Amino acid sequence: MAVHPIRYLGDPVLRNRAKKVTRIDGSIERLFDDMLESMHAARGVGLAAPQIGIPLRLIVIQTDPEDEPIFLANPEIVKVQGVRYLDEGCLSVPGYRGSIPRSTKVVAKGMDRSGKSVRIRAEDDLLAEALEHEIDHVNGVLYIDHLEKREDLVKIEPEDEAELDGEPEGDEEAAG
Repeated sequence: MAVHPIRYLGDPVLRNRAKKVTRIDGSIERLFDDMLESMHAARGVGLAAPQIGIPLRLIVIQTDPEDEPIFLANPEIVKVQGVRYLDEGCLSVPGYRGSIPRSTKVVAKGMDRSGKSVRIRAEDDLLAEALEHEIDHVNGVLYIDHLEKREDLVKIEPEDEAELDGEPEGDEEAAG
């Protein structure tokens, strides 16, 4: 496994729609492992392959170290419901947070690391936020694109940042 550097706002790979994965093989499984290690090294709870410079539709999420990580290839949001405003950040936009609308209920689908089709349901929690956030990444969208007004983006001070662990942060804890 290897830790890859995180790509930052301004890198074109973050703004392009990532390519579909045609099959899960050993190279994709290794990439999933590298993504998980890179996410942990950056203290995030989610990571999309474009964030490490790889334009593939792959995401990893682990909202709690006690839970098994979620690996999804070709993830898509299939249903959303409700709206809530969350204070969100991103490993690719360090030093800033913004209040953005996210869904209260999210259903996503994709392939797990064995190539099996799966659906993931989340409601009013960090997983729901992380699913939308990471799937945005594989579509070339950043959380700052959801800001209703520029003033909703706030620079955070280094001491504040030390309290936060990576990407999307809901009301209670940080996401990846």
